[in-house]
Amino acid sequence: MNNDAMGRFLNELGNELAKIVGGNPEGVFLYVEIGEGWVGPSIFKDEGSLVRYYDLSGNGLTDILFDIWYAGDDESKRWSVMEYSIAAGKFEVTFKYPEEVDVTKPDRERRRAALRARFGDKQVVYPSMREGAFELKS
Repeated sequence: MNNDAMGRFLNELGNELAKIVGGNPEGVFLYVEIGEGWVGPSIFKDEGSLVRYYDLSGNGLTDILFDIWYAGDDESKRWSVMEYSIAAGKFEVTFKYPEEVDVTKPDRERRRAALRARFGDKQVVYPSMREGAFELKS
């Protein structure tokens, strides 16, 4: 895959993120863990004094993320973590690869660490649970 095609996929990702957050993507941060047959994205937006989490139901984000993941011609060079942010009208993306982070073992601390690195100690606000939902505790 050439850089122009990857750039188009990453731009499409930014457009989808803008839709999810209601139009203005400034301050958006996307953290993604991915592997064969699964993807775990989390979208956050810096709103000044707090960071808001956005629900991912009902959008085309998953397909775009798989397009980006499969874009590499060499299967051994597929990333396992992507961090994508938008600031000053431009996107910035970093990838981590399986030799850097093993996402086959679930670990919520990786996402928390990425949030702390990006936003410091700002409060993260999650939406209220939907009616009929329940929380599992260990």
